[in-house]
Amino acid sequence: MMNELLGLYTDHQMTGPLGIAQLSEKIKPLARDFGRSGCLLVATCARVEIYGEERAVRDVSRTVFSGFSCERVEGAGAITQRLAEIASGAHSQILGESYISQQLAKATESLSPDIPIFQIARWAIDAGRVVRERQQFIASFNYDQIVRDIVADRFPSGESGDCLYIIGAGMLGRGLIRSGLGKHFSSTVIVTRNPKNLRKRLRSSADMKPALLRPNEIGYAPEPRSVVVVATGDVNDEYQATLQGALLRLKPRTILDLSSIPVFSNAAVGDLNYVSMYHQEFLRFIKQNNQQLAPKLPLVVSDIRAAIQRAQIDIRPK
Repeated sequence: MMNELLGLYTDHQMTGPLGIAQLSEKIKPLARDFGRSGCLLVATCARVEIYGEERAVRDVSRTVFSGFSCERVEGAGAITQRLAEIASGAHSQILGESYISQQLAKATESLSPDIPIFQIARWAIDAGRVVRERQQFIASFNYDQIVRDIVADRFPSGESGDCLYIIGAGMLGRGLIRSGLGKHFSSTVIVTRNPKNLRKRLRSSADMKPALLRPNEIGYAPEPRSVVVVATGDVNDEYQATLQGALLRLKPRTILDLSSIPVFSNAAVGDLNYVSMYHQEFLRFIKQNNQQLAPKLPLVVSDIRAAIQRAQIDIRPK
């Protein structure tokens, strides 16, 4: 039965990062439908991958990869290796980053725990995390650190900023707050369309007590000593227009857009200082990190392969 497992994928190394991010946003809403058919969908800013029984994967592949070239991964062993490498950060744009294993774990939630691909994926996630730690394959610059360094560059004398505005309170936004970025500012505000719902979600987090404001409640006066971080891609046209107007009024010192598909264009924000993940200032940090970790890639891959061989896991339906 294991020989009938198939994986198909395309990622940022095969297609431009922006193209992959756009495909991922298009396919993500189908994750639960694919899960019901026994397929694991891994859709992040850097990859779109699907794994499961060959027949099921072939049935959905035309929907997923239309217009994109993709690679094949055949059999339980190869799929386990691929998923564990992904979980370790070996295939990330930022080598050794930690968010991907959390994204993989979330992707498995759409699957029945009784099917082989679920069991393979969960084992691979754990193995990838262990190897990442064992080989110290850990990004020197994660998103939190990159943001901190760019913010520090905007305040070269070490002075504090006025307000840190974070648009979005998902995994990335909460991580930025917990990283202590806000201590460099007099106040921290999460900008959200629904403060009431977000307040309920954050109620159990003792370390998450920022102010919450709607986008139309900011920007009443220029704040040239404030910084805005866009930490969500969930922005429709109406929300984008509201945010754009608020930021043009706010005139912050800089806008850092961490969305895989930039929320704004350079033209939309006029002469404001705007840095997306595709700007050279951001890419420079990624290049430095990857140059440091690239020599460890063969060690990570071989360590994962050895772990799979040692485990000799018999993954079958219960």
